[in-house]
Amino acid sequence: MKHLLRLLTLFVCGLTSVSAQSAPGVSISIPTEPILSGHSHNDYLRRTPLWDALSLGFISIEVDIHLVGGALLVGHDLEDLDPSKTLQSLYLDPLRDYVREHDGWVYPSQHSLNLLIDIKSDAQSTYEALLAVLTQYSEMFTTYSETQVQERAVSAIVSGNRPRELMMAEAVRIATYDGRIADLGDRIPANFISLISDDWKDHFSWRGGGSLSEADSRHLAHLVEQAHESGCRLRFWNIPTPWGRSVEKVWSQLLDAGVDLLSIDDVDAYRDFTIQARAARRD
Repeated sequence: MKHLLRLLTLFVCGLTSVSAQSAPGVSISIPTEPILSGHSHNDYLRRTPLWDALSLGFISIEVDIHLVGGALLVGHDLEDLDPSKTLQSLYLDPLRDYVREHDGWVYPSQHSLNLLIDIKSDAQSTYEALLAVLTQYSEMFTTYSETQVQERAVSAIVSGNRPRELMMAEAVRIATYDGRIADLGDRIPANFISLISDDWKDHFSWRGGGSLSEADSRHLAHLVEQAHESGCRLRFWNIPTPWGRSVEKVWSQLLDAGVDLLSIDDVDAYRDFTIQARAARRD
């Protein structure tokens, strides 16, 4: 069945050949149209970071960083860090090479790829180092001011330990701030927050069995409305992940409720789910 779904993916999405190499001697293909609800959680843990998610069409990728000795090392915990695995080597360099070779975009449809950068070390010093690095790749990054958004191939979003005041003071930003539900309704600069992310378990009692309760459904609808009225997408982490096909029911209920991004660990399963959902809509 999985092999059949893979073949269907090729037929449905019209894959575009990729000349960039995901690993020595290995080329990949990126779908023409991305999965707009797909967020590759802790992407750096995948067999081939960046490329596994892109080859499946994910529109959003999450990477954790630590500032160590002036380098932005990728990993969740200090003991996991490898000096050779930097933000530049795993993500920024290959993205820049790919974008340069493909008319300035990751996806032919010119949807911007979201790069969610989760700061795990000190907020201010890490952000200052991050800003210096991102500026070196400015040709591919979306920029933001209170009056304008100049969209490009990649849109950076800073999460984790976020230096709020420092970022708010910037007249032109190369990254937006990953907001929380508590930020909805606050007076903030225009185009400062593009995404609202929060822990599902902090706001809802539902853990994936059956359907959302009436109270949870009303609360979720309210949050979706608030986020969208603010011009932000809504994402949750720690969403219910019951075993087997029950997780697909969770995904369906959250998407039907208007949640924009789902944090996904099993990217292959989510890709297969989206293929089946598209086929069902056509029938």
